[in-house]
Amino acid sequence: MSSEKKTLGQAIDEIVAALSALDEKARSTAIAAACAHLGLDAGQVPAPTPSAITPLAQPPQAPIATPHHQRDIRSLKEEKQPENAKEMACLVAFYLQQHAPATDRKDVVTVEDMVKYFKQAHYPLPKRIAQLLVDARHSGYFDPAERGTYRLNAVGYNLIAHALPRQSKAGK
Repeated sequence: MSSEKKTLGQAIDEIVAALSALDEKARSTAIAAACAHLGLDAGQVPAPTPSAITPLAQPPQAPIATPHHQRDIRSLKEEKQPENAKEMACLVAFYLQQHAPATDRKDVVTVEDMVKYFKQAHYPLPKRIAQLLVDARHSGYFDPAERGTYRLNAVGYNLIAHALPRQSKAGK
């Protein structure tokens, strides 16, 4: 996570970009969860007054950061820097849940997904690809779904969302 301070406009732009990728029901869920996390009552969040809504300090032609949901698997792999195939399997599942185009998004993964997205990310395929998701499950990153499919659990999600990339010991 970046400790860079954001302006109110930048924060609003990021929230809108993140919520725009979701359907209406998912938006409501995301807003309610965010309010609960921040200790706010979603029903009592005051509407902004016209004076509180000001134009962004940046000129309109200033570059806007690409929203996370538009990342491709290769750039996500380069950003997160998985150290082994199990971490890469978590990254593929995370990508398919959070960042893939809407038509490709899904909550469960298969060996076929691993092959496809390892190749797209230019990540080396493990020698025993059929064993990868089983091993990742035994490491605690996945839960079994239907036969041959696995669902990224909270441990796997947190690995990708919060623990990667790992900070070098020299930099700490």
